[in-house]
Formats: sequence, structure tokens, C-alpha cells
Amino acid sequence: MKKKRAKKTSRLHRDKRRKHRHWQVTVYYHDGEKFGRVYINRDRAKRFAERQKKSPIVKATRIMEVD
Repeated sequence: MKKKRAKKTSRLHRDKRRKHRHWQVTVYYHDGEKFGRVYINRDRAKRFAERQKKSPIVKATRIMEVD
């Protein structure tokens, strides 16, 4: 039997001082412009991204966890 490797966790998840995580929503427009907003609640970030996607001038949205 092979031993399983210990799964690496990011520093963000190991830091016990953190009370919440930060989620950055980046909105990409067809004209090349970008807009970003940071949330501490992932559900709110997701709702904002979905709402922005409905606009005809928005090309794409992305949600990333930031430090």
C-alpha cells in the first residue's frame, strides 16, 4: 500500500487569526475595461457577478479569493 501525501493547504486557510475571507469579483467589459469589487461574503460576490453578466456590455466575470 502506498502512503497518501499530506494535502497542502494554502496559507489563507491555515491562518487562525482570520475571521473571514475576501472574494474579489472582476468584471471584464467588451471594450477592454475592467472593474473589481471585494466582498467578504462569497454568496454576495456570486450574486453580484451573476447580476453583472446579464448586462450586454459585460464580456465575463471572475470570482477569486484574495489575501
